[in-house]
Amino acid sequence: MKASETSKETVYLIGAGPGDPELLTLKGKRLIDEADIIIYAGSLVNAKVLEGHKADARIHNSASMTLDEVIDVIAAGVAAGKKVVRVHTGDPSIYGAIREQMDRLEAMGIPFDVVPGVSSFTASASVLKKEFTLPDVSQTVICTRLEGRTPVPEKEQLESLAAHRASMAIFLSVQNIGEVAARLRAHYRPDTPVAVVQRATWPDQKIVAGTLADIAEKVKAAGIRKTAQILVGDFLGDQYSLSKLYDPGFSHEFRKASR
Repeated sequence: MKASETSKETVYLIGAGPGDPELLTLKGKRLIDEADIIIYAGSLVNAKVLEGHKADARIHNSASMTLDEVIDVIAAGVAAGKKVVRVHTGDPSIYGAIREQMDRLEAMGIPFDVVPGVSSFTASASVLKKEFTLPDVSQTVICTRLEGRTPVPEKEQLESLAAHRASMAIFLSVQNIGEVAARLRAHYRPDTPVAVVQRATWPDQKIVAGTLADIAEKVKAAGIRKTAQILVGDFLGDQYSLSKLYDPGFSHEFRKASR
C-alpha cells in the first residue's frame, strides 16, 4: 500500500538488524529519528538503535504488549497525524510476526511500508567469516526452526530438511540443541561442522564451534540457552571449489575468457 493512495501518514515496519546499532540501515535510522511514536521489541532490539530520536517522541516497548495494543497505538498515532514506526529485531520478514500486523493495518486503511534489516543468520555468518553458498559444497540455504509453541508443518520437520544436506540456519531452537543435533544426524554426517552464535554482533557475543557429535555438550557447557543461531553444514569447513565469476577461463557479459 502506497502513501499516495491515502492522506494518512505511512507507518513503517523497520528491521533493526541483529544488535550492532551500526547495522541499522540508513533508511531505518532516518525514519526512527523522524518518528513521533516508536514501538519497538524491547526484549530483542538493542535500545541503542533508538538513539537520536526526537526529544518528544513517545516510545512504547512491545515486549509487554498484545497485538491489539500495538495496533491501537499505531491507529491512534496515525489518526492524530503522527509519524509512527514499528521496530523489529533482525529482518522483520523472518520470524517477525509482521503479516498479522500488516493485515490489520490494511483492513483499517492505514498505509504502511516495510524497511528490511540484517537478519541474525547473515550476521552470524559474518562474525564467523563464512559464506553459506560455496561452489561444490552448497548452493542452498535453509532457514528453519524446531517446533515450540508455534508448530512446524509436518513436511518441514528437521529430518526432512536435513535430507538436502544444504547449508542450514536454525532459529529459536538452541534450548533444544541436543534434539536438533540428533535429528540432523538422520542425514548429515556426525562430523558435520556446526557453529552456535549467541547475540551476533552484540558486545557480549558468544561463539561455540563443534560438530553434530559434540555441539550439544559444548553449548550446554557455555551456558547458551536462548538468542542464538545454529548454523550447520560443510560451508563451515575449508573444502570448496573456486567461483567461476573470477576464473580467467570463464567468459561472461563483462569479460572475455583469457586463453
